[in-house]
Amino acid sequence: MLEHGGRLRRAASEYAIPLESWLDLSTGINPNGWPVPELPATAWQRLPETDDGLEQAAREYYHAPDLLPVAGSQAAIQALPRLRATCRVGVITPGYGEHAHAWERAGHRLRPLVADKIDTEIDNLDVLVVINPNNPTGVCFTREQLLHWHSELADRNGWLVVDEAFMDATPEQSIADQTSLPGLIVLRSLGKFFGLAGARIGFVSARPELLARLNDLLGPWSINGPARWIATTALKDRAWQAEARQWLQSSERRLKKLLAKYELPPSGGCGLFQWIISPEATELHQHLARQGILTRHFSKPASFRLGLPGDEAGWQRVEAALSRLSVEAMT
Repeated sequence: MLEHGGRLRRAASEYAIPLESWLDLSTGINPNGWPVPELPATAWQRLPETDDGLEQAAREYYHAPDLLPVAGSQAAIQALPRLRATCRVGVITPGYGEHAHAWERAGHRLRPLVADKIDTEIDNLDVLVVINPNNPTGVCFTREQLLHWHSELADRNGWLVVDEAFMDATPEQSIADQTSLPGLIVLRSLGKFFGLAGARIGFVSARPELLARLNDLLGPWSINGPARWIATTALKDRAWQAEARQWLQSSERRLKKLLAKYELPPSGGCGLFQWIISPEATELHQHLARQGILTRHFSKPASFRLGLPGDEAGWQRVEAALSRLSVEAMT
């Protein structure tokens, strides 16, 4: 199992701080997620059905011609490598580690690629996997660039897989609307922007024939009834979505400004997190953890990622911790 953010119970044990006393900024999940109402009893009592409106709500929200609901985009990440014969796969690095792990485990020939080397390597690939915006760097590729790479891959029956887990704050940059093109696969998730990570629901947008193969591999009822009802309702809630985007935009600006104030200017980021490269990343991560603030630490490159506090008390905790760090550095 690869390392992920959100290991709050382990941190509570390691630092001897009660679970309820932590501020978890390690995941990049919207701390003010969609408010889940009481669910109808039928969501629990009946087997999930595919004509309940979920697929239509998702097509309208993502502007996708065809899509398949899956048990979080992680389910698709693990399954897609099994739909191709052994081939050459480029995966962006640093990035969400499960992509490279899944393709390598399925026997494919992996080529880790930094963002600015993709153009020079695209001719040597059969599949290119990118995260847009990238996690954790925040690098965002343009639609034009992605479609150019897709065109080069499609000429030899290749795939472009685009993980858009953090795209919802800037939906105009998505290429889900282009997935009628052969070999273009877009992954989306309700875990980050909607703050519904526990529901384990995501979507794969691609050509119908590829979705049919993926559906056969995953089997029936991959999404439980309550999750389907929650996702359908959340995807239709345009008023909440608009308010959430405004809040994320202002919070992103606030976090950048706060970090810069204490001489930790972000090296990258997006609406849901900021990423700081520093040779002292381990010490900074541990300093915050000792004060009950969990961040996501990375070793290559030495860096850490912070999500957004969900309320004013959280913002004040982060500033107080950074202020103490600044004082310690001067003594």
